[in-house]
Amino acid sequence: MGKAAIDRMTNKLQKFLKKDKFSTSEWENRGLNPSSVELCQKMNELLNNCCQKLIELSKTGATNKAFKKELKNGLSTFNKADYDTEEKEFICDYFLELSQILDVNFKDELNKWLYGSLLNGMMKVASIFKGSANIIETLSQDCTNCNAKLETFITKKQEGIPDFSYDIVKCKACGEFNMINKGPDIQSFSFGEYELVEQLEKTEYTEEEAKARLEQIKYWRK
Repeated sequence: MGKAAIDRMTNKLQKFLKKDKFSTSEWENRGLNPSSVELCQKMNELLNNCCQKLIELSKTGATNKAFKKELKNGLSTFNKADYDTEEKEFICDYFLELSQILDVNFKDELNKWLYGSLLNGMMKVASIFKGSANIIETLSQDCTNCNAKLETFITKKQEGIPDFSYDIVKCKACGEFNMINKGPDIQSFSFGEYELVEQLEKTEYTEEEAKARLEQIKYWRK
């Protein structure tokens, strides 16, 4: 990165540092009532601590990897239990702004912080049968081998939750492996006549790579 680009980045970070990020007007712009003064000061201080370290890094011409590590460190200083949903979303918006200044892809980390890790139960797969929970939507596709209905029962949705994974499943009727792509906004679900075999996170697999993994499973687990 050239000196001019570094200077532009540093100037943007310094402007971010000086901003009153949780002022009453900023809350009103989001259509929300302000949180307590003490909490706003705490959030502002934690963001500024992170921003100051990013400024120091930017002056050295640091790599994207170093910036991303510092963003992760900064985000980890926020204890999620201290904040409600609106506050957490506000925090994430500011970290997104920082990442854009740095030209760092940080959306996946923010999604995981906001909604929880997929593998740690963000999408809680309830071990229930159809009818024993409040099913609000049913997704269905045919097994590629026997045409049995592979149904996914959505029990809770929340707007903004990304579609985290490709699911490799096993049909209970014939044992064939299939791939299910559920879509976004699903917070919890259960499933009918199939068994979950693997969840392939979309941060690590493209659709083509997921299909290749499906074929591997079909070959090795005949």
